[in-house]
Amino acid sequence: MADRLRVVLAGCGGMSGRWLTVAKQRPDVEIVGLIDLREEAAHKRRDEFDLPGAAVGDDVREMLERLNPDVVLDCTIPSSHVMVTLEALAHGCHVMGEKPLADSMENARRSVAAAKQSGKLYAVMQNRRYDSRIRGFLHFLDSGQLGDLTTLNSDFYIGAHFGGFRDHMEHVLLLDMAIHTFDQARLISGADPVAVYCHEWNPTGSWYDHDASAICVFEMTGDVIYTYRGSWCAEGLSTTWECDWRAIGTKGSATWNGANVFRAQAATGSGAFHSELTDLEINPARSSSEGGHAGAINEFLDCVHSGETPETVCTDNIKSLAMVFGAIESASAHRRVEISLE
Repeated sequence: MADRLRVVLAGCGGMSGRWLTVAKQRPDVEIVGLIDLREEAAHKRRDEFDLPGAAVGDDVREMLERLNPDVVLDCTIPSSHVMVTLEALAHGCHVMGEKPLADSMENARRSVAAAKQSGKLYAVMQNRRYDSRIRGFLHFLDSGQLGDLTTLNSDFYIGAHFGGFRDHMEHVLLLDMAIHTFDQARLISGADPVAVYCHEWNPTGSWYDHDASAICVFEMTGDVIYTYRGSWCAEGLSTTWECDWRAIGTKGSATWNGANVFRAQAATGSGAFHSELTDLEINPARSSSEGGHAGAINEFLDCVHSGETPETVCTDNIKSLAMVFGAIESASAHRRVEISLE
C-alpha cells in the first residue's frame, strides 16, 4: 500500500458530502472514484468537491477492478451495505461504511466473517461516540466517583417530520435511529447486551405508517440494566439528538442532557431517610482531534496506515446492531429475547 491511500466512495447521496469533506482534507488520501446507481449524483459530487481526476461509475465491481483502490467508503443505503462490503473486501480493500453495519444479523455476520478472512479492516460509522461531551461523561463515570454502574437510562423524544421513505418504514425508530443510542449505551456502560424486552407502538396522531415509539429494557453484562425510551413523533420539549442520560451507581448518580448540561451527586453520609449528597463536577473531555464524522473517519484512516484497530471495527459494532434486531424481535414476539453475539 502506498503512503497515499487511493479511496473510492460508493453512494453519492446527501450523507456522502460529510465523508468527502473529511477525506479531501487529508494529504494522505487521493479520491480516485465515485460510484452511484444514479451516475448524475456521482458527477455532481465530483464537481462540488473539485475532483476532476476521479472516475465516475455505477458498478462497484467494475470500478474496483479498474482502479484497484486501497479503501472503500460505503455511503450506500443499508440494504446495499453487505454487497459493497463483500465486493470491496474481496478486492483487498479496507472498508468503512455508514451505519447500520447491515440490514440483518445474517448479513452482518457474513460481512464480519469476510473481514476476518480477508485480514482487512471493516469499520462502521458511529459518529456520536466521538463527541467530546460523551467522552467527558464516560471519563467521569470511569473515575469511580459514583461507584459501580448499576443502571443506565436514555430518553430520545423528537417530532421528526422527514417525509419520504421514513414515513413508511417498519420499525423506523429502532432501525434508523436507535442504533446510535444503543452504541452510545455500550460505550458509556462498558457493557454488552444479554437480553431485551421491547414494546413498540404508534401513538394516536402519528404521521408514520408504522410504530414510531418504543421502550426497551436491556439486561447487560456486569448486571447493568439499560433502558431506552424514544419516539420520533413526540411534539414539544424535544431532547437533543444525543439523548438525555442518567447513570446510577452504587454511590451516586449523574445526568447529561446530550449537550452541555451535566450534573452529578454522590452520597457522602447516611443514617437519615435521605443520604447526605455532594455535588460533583463533570468536565467535557478535551481532545485535539475533531469529533463526529471526522473523528470516526480519521481514526479509521489512521488505523489503515498503522495497522491498529479502530474503535468501531465490525467485530465490536455488530454487538450494537444485535441490540437493534433483538429489540425488534422482542417487540414482534411480545416477549423477552436473549441476544446472541455469535
